[in-house]
Amino acid sequence: MGIKERKERERREKQELILNTAAEIMKEDGIDNISIRKIANRIEYSPAIIYHYFKDKDEIIGHLMKRGYQKILDGLSSALETRDNPEEKLRKMTRKYIEVSLQMPDEYMTVQLNSTPGVVSQTASLFKGAAEKKPALKILFQCLREIYRDGNIDDSVIELTAQVIAASTFGLIMRLIIEQGLVSAEHRNNLIDHFINTAVDGMVQTLGNNRE
Repeated sequence: MGIKERKERERREKQELILNTAAEIMKEDGIDNISIRKIANRIEYSPAIIYHYFKDKDEIIGHLMKRGYQKILDGLSSALETRDNPEEKLRKMTRKYIEVSLQMPDEYMTVQLNSTPGVVSQTASLFKGAAEKKPALKILFQCLREIYRDGNIDDSVIELTAQVIAASTFGLIMRLIIEQGLVSAEHRNNLIDHFINTAVDGMVQTLGNNRE
């Protein structure tokens, strides 16, 4: 390995150490309590070293959010790329989104419940046009559009349906995280199944009733 490659590897390792430390602080104290000084103290670096790898705290938080979001996107994309019919794709996508989110409960809650403008700008999904700007919602929108590709349904109606599905799915995930000590694995799976079979399928049926 050459000097350049070794330096690049060391750079990546230090960036990962900084990000992992920030993730620990976020889990323990919340995203608002991440600071350059806290990270530096925990890994015994000077703040100047942290600033050498990241411009500021916001950049670190941005990386953390992208890392968690990418896990969700990967799960949604894998479901979308199957040979299933679009209705089954939607069910699998919804289940995958829930399962991946439940695998990182602390991170999911910390980020999704944060109301600071910088974080909300990353997590927001209910504004008009979100289906075009937010990758996860865009995947959901595309699946719904595929379901009704032969129907005369305005894109704005499809976006509204995607947003309502996303919001209701978020609600279920939050309750499952909060009540994780009370809900058995079997009942959790039953809840997810029932949610998909009633809430998601029901909203898709409502979308069909909006055909012009």
